[in-house]
Amino acid sequence: MVNETQHSCSASSSSRSDGGSSSGSESSKDNSRCSTPVLDADRHERLREKMRRRQDAGDKWFSLEFFPPRTANAAVNLISRRVLQAGGPLFIDVTWHPAGDPGSDKETSSMIIAYTAVNYCGLETILHMTCCNQSKDDITGHLQKAKRLGLKNIMALRGDPAGEEWEEEVDGFNYAVDLVKHIRSEFDDYFDICVAGYPKGHPEAESYEADLRHLKEKVYAGADFIITQLFFRPETFLKFMKDCQAIGITCPIIPGIFPIQGYHSLRQLVKLSKLEVPQEIKDVIEPIKDNDAAIRNYGVELAVSMCRELLDSGLVHGLHFYTLNREVATTEVLKRLGIWNEDPRRPLPWAVSAHPKRRVEDVRPIFWASRPKSYIYRTQEWDDFPNGRWGNSSSPAFGELKDYYLFYLKSKSPREELLKMWGEELTSEESVFEVFTCYITGEPNRNGYKVTCMPWNDDPLATETNLLKDQLEKVNRRGILTINSQPNINGKPSTDPIVGWGPSGGYVFQKAYLEFFTSSEIVRALLKVLRRYELRVNYHIVNVKGENITNAPDLQPNAVTWGIFPGREIIQPTVVDPVSFLSWKDEAFALWIEQWAKLYEEESPSRMIIQYIHDNYYLVNLVDNDFPLENCLWQVVEDTFELLN
Repeated sequence: MVNETQHSCSASSSSRSDGGSSSGSESSKDNSRCSTPVLDADRHERLREKMRRRQDAGDKWFSLEFFPPRTANAAVNLISRRVLQAGGPLFIDVTWHPAGDPGSDKETSSMIIAYTAVNYCGLETILHMTCCNQSKDDITGHLQKAKRLGLKNIMALRGDPAGEEWEEEVDGFNYAVDLVKHIRSEFDDYFDICVAGYPKGHPEAESYEADLRHLKEKVYAGADFIITQLFFRPETFLKFMKDCQAIGITCPIIPGIFPIQGYHSLRQLVKLSKLEVPQEIKDVIEPIKDNDAAIRNYGVELAVSMCRELLDSGLVHGLHFYTLNREVATTEVLKRLGIWNEDPRRPLPWAVSAHPKRRVEDVRPIFWASRPKSYIYRTQEWDDFPNGRWGNSSSPAFGELKDYYLFYLKSKSPREELLKMWGEELTSEESVFEVFTCYITGEPNRNGYKVTCMPWNDDPLATETNLLKDQLEKVNRRGILTINSQPNINGKPSTDPIVGWGPSGGYVFQKAYLEFFTSSEIVRALLKVLRRYELRVNYHIVNVKGENITNAPDLQPNAVTWGIFPGREIIQPTVVDPVSFLSWKDEAFALWIEQWAKLYEEESPSRMIIQYIHDNYYLVNLVDNDFPLENCLWQVVEDTFELLN
């Protein structure tokens, strides 16, 4: 089956080239024509299309708002939060703070946070943009940059005045409607545009009716949907929605929900939005204003009640939550409403990017399975992405990874925590074996700390890896330091909660895979053992110098994950590619130094131990091609140690 899919269409190495090279562009286009059918419609739809489809299907959905953190460490924390990896928001939006250099390349800028959410977290994202303190040229420049970075959605706002009163922008725009017109004039239909609605009327509007007319102007100028300002009573929004419909506004209108989380945050938000808190809410909050837990519980109850009434009305399908970057209350509300998806279906076995140019991407080497952000970073200059098959490329051009400091590539754990997990002091190679073993087992290390991440994986073990936990523990204790693995799977349903991916009604398959660092002594014995498994096991062994041994025929890629789905060609999203492995090798070895050795003082025994492993160990990958049979890789390892003994 797999061989048939590999010959279903032709691919050229030109489809994976450095940006700026135009050679081979025609063959790249030809390749995309013979691609496999789209697995996940969400990746190919515009945001407004997703909304319409969900609305027509009667689905309930939600979205989340975040603001750019003030520090780089807070940015690391934000993009690694579980709420950005789970739950299943239709989109998130990122606010625009004029005082925070929002259009810059700073890791805390609105632009870069939004770009990171799209490219590295795979989230549909709306970037706010305001008219405040910006010329027409400034705004055009920001929009061009947003387009270049792969952002497709803009929330067009006038913005809050820098002082008490709005000052005329001589070379800019003074109303959101002018910004909407400018976006449509300069960028045609590239961006989906969102605008703000005010259920009680804008505080500066002449009247509620006048504000509705202004909203209609924004929609008729080219806005695709509306997100409202927060409100405190469901009837306020429902009346607003009916009033909008009565004057001809037919685009989606999404209610903005603010779960009250604390007394001071409520006062601050009310001050900014110039809203009046209903007396019945004040009466409850004032007596408990110093009890954050009590206020949060009340805020959750109030939000759940209001959201249920909105959803039950039949007029509301989506809810937009103002999180203030504190999503605990929002998550609780969504769970109680039954629209928080605890385990969203995976369209592919790996984390997808939402960047428009990666929409057709459906094949990757397995080596970056636990470091998808690094893979995306190193392939960001590619013009085209593998679709349908990896191809027989002899030179995929991976960018070098030198920017370990970039906030979306850094560990979310501070140095102090990493030292507690990986050892304040290492005394031998066996100390390193122990760290790997504790990561696998989940047991505390000798100092009582759990190892929840490693340089090659900044997260706890995947549920799929738990299927191999016992065997992985045994081999790590003996110096087979595993950094990637998968079990063999022979036709599990695509809906399987652990190994499933892709649309319902399909079946998924995997070859057993094991990747690890180990000593030269073990490698010598392993090579002798592998002769007995020559036809069954593919292997690739390499050291930091690039000296490598492989039995991969003609450096051909080997499909190790594939799926069969109704009415589609076979999909093979994960491969072991011998050429890409050499690019991964550089990164995998460098992580010993960049992430681990540099925690210690130069010339210290701990640093010298990590340096020794980096200089002398080998990186090995093994594939058991007989996936219907019991995984033989554990026997290969066992035979290796028997030979050593």
